Order: sequence, then C-alpha cells, then structure tokens
Amino acid sequence: MNSKERILAAINHKTPDKVPFDLGSTLLTGISNKAYDNILPYLGLKEEKSEIICMDQQLGLPSENFLRTIGADCRAVSIRNSSLTPTEYLENEKYLQYKDGWNMTWQMPKINGHYYDLISSPLRDVESLADLKEQFVYPNPEEQKLYAGIRQAATDYDKQGNAVVAHSFTTGLMEMSAWLMGYEKFYMGLGLNPLVIEAVMDKILEIKLAYWKNVLAEAGDIISVVQESDDLGTQSSLLISPKMYRKFIKPRQKILFDYLHKNTKAKIFFHSCGSIYDLIPDLIEVGVDILNPIQYTASKMDALNLKKTFGKDLVFWGGGIDTQNILPNGKPQEIKDAVRKQIEILSPDGGFVFAAVHNIQADVPPENILALFAGIAEYR
Repeated sequence: MNSKERILAAINHKTPDKVPFDLGSTLLTGISNKAYDNILPYLGLKEEKSEIICMDQQLGLPSENFLRTIGADCRAVSIRNSSLTPTEYLENEKYLQYKDGWNMTWQMPKINGHYYDLISSPLRDVESLADLKEQFVYPNPEEQKLYAGIRQAATDYDKQGNAVVAHSFTTGLMEMSAWLMGYEKFYMGLGLNPLVIEAVMDKILEIKLAYWKNVLAEAGDIISVVQESDDLGTQSSLLISPKMYRKFIKPRQKILFDYLHKNTKAKIFFHSCGSIYDLIPDLIEVGVDILNPIQYTASKMDALNLKKTFGKDLVFWGGGIDTQNILPNGKPQEIKDAVRKQIEILSPDGGFVFAAVHNIQADVPPENILALFAGIAEYR
C-alpha cells in the first residue's frame, strides 16, 4: 500500500498493511518549531529549519524531506489566512505581541516563551445585537486569492501517493466565540445573554461554510480528510453541560457537517481535547467520522474502553503517545513501550491513525522524539 491507500483503509475501518502515521497534517497533530529544529541534526537534516505555520501555538512547518524521513502518510493543504498570522506587531518591553486578522491580541514572554496567549478579545464589550453589528468586521473567506495553489498542492501530494488533509479556517464554533468575546463573557452569556452568543456562533458558522465551499470547489475530489475542531472538555470534565452543548453547539455542528458530507467524500476529522466521553454519541450523531486527539489520560477517556465502545463508529486519529508526561519526561524505552501499547489497543480491525495526543511540545528532548519515531517504525 502507498500512504493514501493506507489512510483510506484505516479511515474506512479496514486493516491496512501497517498502521498509518500522521505528523503535521493538521495544526493539532504537529510539532513545536523548537522541538522540530532540535530534532533535525539527529535525523541528518541540518538545512531544514522550520517556518512558523501557526503563530499562537508556535508550530513548525515540517519539510517534505522531514516527512519522508519519518514515514508520515499525510500532507496538508491550507490557506495562509490572517487568522493564523500576525497583521500587526505591537511594542512591549517584556512580551512579544501581535494582533491577528480577527483583531485579537496575543502575547508571549520574550524570555523562555513557548506560546502566545490571548490577552484581548474584540467583542469583550458587546452587550446587544446592535453592538455586535456596529463593532466588528470579520475576516472575509470569499477572497479568492486565499485559495490560490490549493488545487496544485493537493494534486502533487496525491500523485506522490500521499493522503491529503485540509485544515479548517478557524478553531471551533464555541472556542472561536469564546476567544472573540472573552471567556467570562462567553460562558456567562450562554445563560444570561444567549441571543448575542448565538449570533456570534452563527457568523462563525457562516464563515466556515463559505471557506469549505471554496476549498472543496478547488480540491474536494482529491482531499481525503477535512479537519474541524472545538475544544469541549477539560482534563476532568466538560467545559459546558451536555444540555447546553445540545442546545447551542450541536445544531450548528450538524449544519456544518451535513454540508461537508453532502459536498465531499472526505471523512470529517474532529478535534476536541479533554474528557468528552459523554458527548461522543452526539458527535457520531452529527456526522463526525474521525476523533482526535484521544487524550487517554483524561477522565473517562481510557483508550481500550473507547475502542470497545465506539470503535465501529469512529476512527481514532491520535492517542499514540501522551504528550504531557510520557513524551517529555519518560525514558526512551518507556516511550517505545507506550507506543507499542497504544498501537495494540487502538489498531485492531483498522480505524486508527497513529498521532501523538496533540502537538509535540517544545520541551521534548530530541532523544525522546527519536524514541517515538523508532517505536512507530518498529511496531506499526
């Protein structure tokens, strides 16, 4: 099997020749630019320094040479839009700061900083629908120049035998709304001012639908996986109650996912960190095909139970290695043992793409990343 055939087998719940492996096809299965640069000499790739592809997460863009070296099966197509890159840099003595295309402000410590944190939300003072209309101009997903090159990139990757994955335009309906409004205003607003909350989510839904219309028009016949996300859980619980999810989030997800299923044969990859076990049946109901990142150390997210309970309905894309504790802090053999265990749990009868539990972080030693790659190569 080539990489595309391997991915297609796995996401259609068939057994591939070996477990597919993804690193870098989404902004949720990537690698920190610092970790990426640190590992290059160990792989003999000294001239492949990273380009930042996601500013707030400080993710490096893996080179084609790197992806071939580690045996990754997927390639990403995406637009370089202002929601991911700075539109204005700000002056500050202690922090690096920038504004993005949504007029949100982010900052990262100049010394030992690894990520940018959100510090200013443009809709934080909105109290009414009238305020919402007056105060904000959203990014325009209809700018055709955004989509230049997608068809060619997808075609090239496909000819090379790789599976093609398309990124979303923004983070999720709930998460993006919380960023724009500020967490306190958003979560309080679900109970106290729902009309404004719903109006913001409806606008984000509108933007997402327009984005996917354009992406699928360019390369919907080549793309194998379309990626969406919305962080719904903490490590111990849900962020909102199932009742609120089903009232506010689920109906809008269904509109979005129904559109995707109607307009492409690509499978829907949905990312949510945390303890989301209680919402997994809802996600299946609204059309999610692939679940990520499978944070198996979170409450109620035991990988073996997930496989037994939902393995016939969902593909698990992730869950390959814990990136909070084992990968940064474990010994190389512990990492390889963990890789073997997760493959044994999640790979039977297909339905599994190996990826780390979210992005490989900046503090992971190169030796541990090498152990990860070695374990994948040995046990996949």
